[in-house]
Amino acid sequence: MTDLTADKLAIREVVENWAVWRDAGDWERFATVWHSDGYMTATWFQGPAEKFIEVSREGFNKGVSILHFLGGWTCELAGTRAISQTKMTISQRATVDGVLVDVLCTGRFYDFFEKREGLWGIVRRQPIYEKDRLDPVDPAVVLRLDPEILARFPEGYRHLAYLQTKVGFEVKTGLPGLRGPAVEKLYTEGKAWLSGSAGPGEPL
Repeated sequence: MTDLTADKLAIREVVENWAVWRDAGDWERFATVWHSDGYMTATWFQGPAEKFIEVSREGFNKGVSILHFLGGWTCELAGTRAISQTKMTISQRATVDGVLVDVLCTGRFYDFFEKREGLWGIVRRQPIYEKDRLDPVDPAVVLRLDPEILARFPEGYRHLAYLQTKVGFEVKTGLPGLRGPAVEKLYTEGKAWLSGSAGPGEPL
């Protein structure tokens, strides 16, 4: 096995461990996928990975249902740095206006990786939100959505944001989607990271 192949396998393993351990509530092992200065951005959270683990644990214990499914993957390597992109789906179930619903949001995890002391870890994770939908769990039920709430958020995650707003989360606007300035800024920061920039860019 070449060093390049070994590094890519190690990075892919970290990506998969993130999803499995986070969704299973395996917080001790989940903490190992991050470097100590790791940073997480999500619709409902932006901050250090350590805090993300804490609030994710609290939500898990309260019954918050947010799950992740991974698909295709690609990775660019430059020495001890890498940019990993993984197709993913975020699934959240909650009750909105008395109706139990599922939201599915499809996009990519865009990860800034670094190899430190022989181990690859995430320095920054920024999801890219490409499209989403909201469906009642019971297909016979009709749910009327508030168009004003939907209109606050970008097309790529407006239904996910709608559900999260309704259940009490403060959802960030302006996160990157398939096209537009936010995702172009992210790509620029990714290229700079691979070229040796001082840090992984300015989190959104």
